[in-house]
Amino acid sequence: MKNNLEKDPSPYLQQHKKNPVFWQCWSKDILSLAKKEQKPILLSIGYASCHWCHVMAHESFEDQETADIMNNNFINVKVDREERPDIDFVFQSSFQLFNNTGGGWPLTMFLDENGVPFIGGTYFPKVEQNGLPAFKTLLQKVHEAYKEQKIKIINQAELIKKSLELKKNPVINQELEPILEILINNLDPLKGGYKGSPKFPTFNVHETLLYFFNKKKDEKFLKPVEVLLNQICSKGIYDHVQGGISRYTVDENWLIPHFEKMLYDNVQFVLLLSKYLKNKSNKYFENKLIQTINFLNLEFKEKNSFLLGSAYDADSDGEEGKYYVFSYDEIKNIKKINEFFDVKPEGNWEGKIILSEKKEAPADIIEQLLKIRKNKIKPFFDNKTQLDLNSLWVSALVKASLVLPKKNYLKLAVSFFENIEKKFSKNSLFHSYSHEIVFIEDYAFFIQALIDLADTTLQIEYRIKAKEYSKLAIDKFYSKSNNIFQKTPLDSDDIFFKPIDISDHTVPNGNAIMLLNLTKLGFEDEAKKLSISLNGYLNNYKSYMASSIRSLDFFNEYLKNKKCTDEGCLL
Repeated sequence: MKNNLEKDPSPYLQQHKKNPVFWQCWSKDILSLAKKEQKPILLSIGYASCHWCHVMAHESFEDQETADIMNNNFINVKVDREERPDIDFVFQSSFQLFNNTGGGWPLTMFLDENGVPFIGGTYFPKVEQNGLPAFKTLLQKVHEAYKEQKIKIINQAELIKKSLELKKNPVINQELEPILEILINNLDPLKGGYKGSPKFPTFNVHETLLYFFNKKKDEKFLKPVEVLLNQICSKGIYDHVQGGISRYTVDENWLIPHFEKMLYDNVQFVLLLSKYLKNKSNKYFENKLIQTINFLNLEFKEKNSFLLGSAYDADSDGEEGKYYVFSYDEIKNIKKINEFFDVKPEGNWEGKIILSEKKEAPADIIEQLLKIRKNKIKPFFDNKTQLDLNSLWVSALVKASLVLPKKNYLKLAVSFFENIEKKFSKNSLFHSYSHEIVFIEDYAFFIQALIDLADTTLQIEYRIKAKEYSKLAIDKFYSKSNNIFQKTPLDSDDIFFKPIDISDHTVPNGNAIMLLNLTKLGFEDEAKKLSISLNGYLNNYKSYMASSIRSLDFFNEYLKNKKCTDEGCLL
């Protein structure tokens, strides 16, 4: 056996093609090999811009001694979580089941020879630290445990599958606003986002709050959105030089980002800003919106398809954040910079300066900062294009066009959608690289983009296509036994567990978006069944279903013959 990642196009897998570990791509053949050789599988899931994935790679996967232990005792499989979000979803869920805590990346899971997980973690260090075992020690212990307890481990598979099944209550309908009140109570009223640290933007929650503000005109729904946007736009999570935001901050003040820039965050940032500006004019937010759209169009473009890639790395030149931070000496001579940013000789992060606004800086100061940055090495760009995120980008541009009509964003949205169709809808839709792999989120956001274009351009062909693809989605993904869309096509069979997902993750949940789509397109019977099903899950998983709360309310109001858009319903 050898390392077989070289031919896979994923930038993340390409980063590992020269590891001494005999990495394999996920496939039914590899699962069969594990069964034939009666070896456990070591599954490592990450993505190209993941900082701690790089750390673990340098410490362990590039180390020959560690690789020897892995190669001798395991079938080693690498997965790009953006290429296979279904695998990531199933094994993150397994991690949470085993550890009773949230997962993350890199995800390190050990599976039996049938592909069923039995133990796992996230990052493991080279040497024991912070309560985590050394990775080599863990490998030896898992190998020995599997050898001694293999039958017992294999026999627990059915229990694990049963434990992963979602629990549903016999609830057909219920009051939604009290559930939303619980979410609001968990938000930080002063600093925005959820209380404490780390701080994630949680756009799905705030988009739902904005929807209810449009419906109720109650400031309690709008205030958390305003606080969040003010914090994001002014603090260190925002890139004041070029635009766009980082994935999250490690502190509760939104100052110290984990510097990777993800497409999914930035698209939803544009979407939330646009929807907010539809309610209230705000020149400061407009400027951030324009800067971020310009940044995505200039810096996230994949040169062949003219679609948007996936992410920028946190690291450059071997250091986290080096491209984005400044030394005091680099910027001390920029005239009046202290008036606009918090600039001190001692810095505000490890002796360096993360730009945090006092007030909005003029263009000449931004230009000087950009000139300094351009002398630095840019972080690695993961140019992988994904159908769901590019479709969501079309919807974001459409919403931006409604508040900034002179910017030609609608024309840009139409052009982007044409490029999406050229690449992703030749015979049937597909997610990224493989024409055989597609998920309900791809269909959901593609259909949503068609509806948004139809509503804004008033061209009927978009709505006709949206109905056609909705029928395809029902045929391909809808589980009649569960009355819910499966994450993967119904005939997919390369994971031990059929993934049904009702939670929001990095983007709104596919079932929630499909409920909106089906309602708007007049699939009333199908929407009714889906709404009943989502209501059944809501009491058990309410903390993770903000987008479904919005979609369920939209459907309920639609049944009352109210005039509804995804921004709210009017009498």
